Amino acid sequence: MPYLRLAGFGDVALIRRFDLRPNLLSALVERWCTETHTFIMLCGECTITLEDVAMQLGLRVDGAVVMGRSKVLEPSVVCHRLLGRSLRDGEQNFTCLTLAWLRLIGGVLLPNNTSNRVHLKYLPLLEDFSRAGSYSWGSAVLAALYYELCHATKHGVSNMAGCLGLLQSWTLYRMPFLAAIRH
Repeated sequence: MPYLRLAGFGDVALIRRFDLRPNLLSALVERWCTETHTFIMLCGECTITLEDVAMQLGLRVDGAVVMGRSKVLEPSVVCHRLLGRSLRDGEQNFTCLTLAWLRLIGGVLLPNNTSNRVHLKYLPLLEDFSRAGSYSWGSAVLAALYYELCHATKHGVSNMAGCLGLLQSWTLYRMPFLAAIRH
């Protein structure tokens, strides 16, 4: 926990799991407008803001940018230096690696569709935990969620990644009348 606090993940590290409501999330995707990045509701348009991310997840929303497309030239070297182990021989996927101690990033904040792998591009950002706390992780989480919402609106897409816990908690906080509805 001290290292997670130092890296700016202290509050969100307390999240163990979300009981997601698939019907609620599906209804939100149907109301997502890709042009304006807003939900079109009967009462008007609304969206998740950086203030919402900071309030609900306790993540920093200002500071250094978390780059989305970094290239890790030597994945085995990075993994060994930061994790104390190299990629397994014969491992097919050199862009992702299952990391139990980074479950927070890969499983809660910036998950892929399987929610059990973390992209190697985040490892160099976590090399120095005191510096990792200077990054705007909240902005990265929100940008990834917006990207996933836009992707989920495409024809034929049946699943969605991103911080779905944030999406659901924002919805229930901003529209509390939905909390009483059973799906």
